[in-house]
Amino acid sequence: MQVSRRSQVDPFIVMDVMEAAAKAEASGRHIIHMEVGQPSTPAPVGARAALASAMEEGALGYTVALGLPELRRGIADLYQRWYGLTISPERIVVTAGSSAAFLLAFTALFDAKDRVGLGLPGYPSYRQILRALSLQDVGIETAAAHRFQPVPSDLEGQNLDGLIVASPANPSGTMLSRDALADLIQACDANGTKFISDEIYHGIQYEGRAISALEISDDVYVINSFSKYFSMTGWRIGWMVVPEDHVRTVERLAQNMFICAPHAAQVAALGALSCEEETEANLEVYKANRALMLEELPKAGFTRIAPPDGAFYIYADVSEYTDDSLAFASEILDDAGVAVTPGLDFDAGRGGQWLRFSYARSTADMAEGIKRLAAYMAKRFPDHEVGA
Repeated sequence: MQVSRRSQVDPFIVMDVMEAAAKAEASGRHIIHMEVGQPSTPAPVGARAALASAMEEGALGYTVALGLPELRRGIADLYQRWYGLTISPERIVVTAGSSAAFLLAFTALFDAKDRVGLGLPGYPSYRQILRALSLQDVGIETAAAHRFQPVPSDLEGQNLDGLIVASPANPSGTMLSRDALADLIQACDANGTKFISDEIYHGIQYEGRAISALEISDDVYVINSFSKYFSMTGWRIGWMVVPEDHVRTVERLAQNMFICAPHAAQVAALGALSCEEETEANLEVYKANRALMLEELPKAGFTRIAPPDGAFYIYADVSEYTDDSLAFASEILDDAGVAVTPGLDFDAGRGGQWLRFSYARSTADMAEGIKRLAAYMAKRFPDHEVGA
């Protein structure tokens, strides 16, 4: 039986690296994980307690497709706390992680062969989901001068039906200022280009506050998740905010594609919303890790680094050492016992000369990882002058 052409998407390389690291661990090696953007902390105490209570009280069956009403109200309250915005809970769609939100958004907004722009480097699954939906992904090579974010001039002549941006971004960690985000939204509006804002790293920021696209326009799709700030990656629970007149369209799609997000995860997510003290304590760990990485990675030989305003990644230019980041990352895993992600995951054209380091784990793990990286680099490139 032959598979479809649109099913032939590229692998998610970071997951392959994660699998290779797991195999190394199964053989008895101790691996430091700097590859995957996954907090080492568990779901907040309130999330786990809420689920435990719900499991004792009764069955966790289907919910309505748009999500538990009390969770949607809780997310609306979050927008009031974080941004001072009054968002109707009716506009909030609870999803099975941000991945389901991307599927719903792309399906609701675009027809086959529509052109959707995305900045490079960028989250690889955007491209693959678009391709699996018979949509055309249009990579926009961003520049260091623009903090690896798209700018309106990048959109000229592209004839885009849509644009997706992330701020803070993965892998660079850079954020768009209010003016820069507004300029992009206005440029899209002027050209009939639909705008999707990936805001899953909101709450994890170090240089000022992340700006939501909803502070600028209601005629956008905003996608967020409990995975990062709330440390709930494996729970697969996220949400999106859509224009009021799109709710029923998205609801019908969600009913048929997913029925609903997992009831258990929704209960836990509602509990997590009241755990700000715990989630802010996690943020302090990321802050410490970021400071450690920015100070010590250059000493190890990784001196060309994108400025990480948010998220928990360092994106480093390693062109002085290699143009094959896939092989370089494999060598680092084998020789140093540190799992890192090749830049090819995020930018097929230029990513061979970049690596992404995640600092989402404990500070002790990050310190040990840098120690191993420094030893590996000193052995592998003994004649290299750090900072040259």
